[in-house]
Amino acid sequence: MTHPRGSAANSAAMSAALSGAVDLSALKARAEASRNQPPSAAGRPEGTPAPPSDTVLDVTEATFQSVVERSLNQLVVVDLWAGFSEQCQQLTAVLERLAGEGGGAWVLAKVDVEANPRIAQAFGAQSVPTVVAIAGGQPVDAFSGALPEPEIRKWLGSLLDALRDRLPGIRAAEEARGPVEEPEDPRFTEAEEAFERGDYAAAQAAYERILDAEPANELAKNALAQVKFTARAEAADPSAREKAEADPKDIDAQLAAADLDIAEQDVEGAFRRLVDVVRRTAGDDRNRVREHLVALFELFDPADERVMKARRDLASALF
Repeated sequence: MTHPRGSAANSAAMSAALSGAVDLSALKARAEASRNQPPSAAGRPEGTPAPPSDTVLDVTEATFQSVVERSLNQLVVVDLWAGFSEQCQQLTAVLERLAGEGGGAWVLAKVDVEANPRIAQAFGAQSVPTVVAIAGGQPVDAFSGALPEPEIRKWLGSLLDALRDRLPGIRAAEEARGPVEEPEDPRFTEAEEAFERGDYAAAQAAYERILDAEPANELAKNALAQVKFTARAEAADPSAREKAEADPKDIDAQLAAADLDIAEQDVEGAFRRLVDVVRRTAGDDRNRVREHLVALFELFDPADERVMKARRDLASALF
């Protein structure tokens, strides 16, 4: 799968190919003229034109010119697909849904490449599915293959942000629909539902899958820490603190006791307990306790004074 985002060479190649199918020079001139005109001169009584209601179009070679012209006002996303490809079917379903959510800020132009091979050739498409973004009569970005929905959302969002001042239809559509709640990430929904029903193993697995794809996702990191802690705390021996007091060398009891301390809101006591264990242990035992303590830190805001103090105490105990 290729993802030639922002590739100047790729964009130039597509522009050259497309110029044989539509009159890009004329479109570009009209786009520039439209941007330089005041609203009244462009035929808009006040502000920008209302976004069109149709956001998903089936495009043929006969209608392709009008779709490119439409890119003077709004972002056009061309979906080059073929009926034999299951990937195409999956990607098209996602794009159709996102186009509906977009409310006219962008339009999806679906092209069956088997029935309209010249359009695919114009874009230099080597495989399907291929998705090409057009703005102001010119290709501006593209990707090949069925990207995950979160990546497609990011791709569209970056394009809309970059083109909002160039294409009046984007802002008009956004203003018409008003504030829109950020759609829930289905990956997080799966994890949260598992957590709510007490299936901590499934919730942990779901968050770990998110982190496999996005290692820097702080929301998933924090949620995973909460899931692991909740599972441990619910499974902890209620007598762990008594065992820890009776045998300071019992590492399992010390860790379980710290979890119980946190669960009962004795945060400082939990931190102090494990820092003390770090001071009197060495080797693998010390490292195990240190890692457990650091995992407990992740349950709180890094700027929490209790966490900051415990981190200083831990550093002192280690060095």
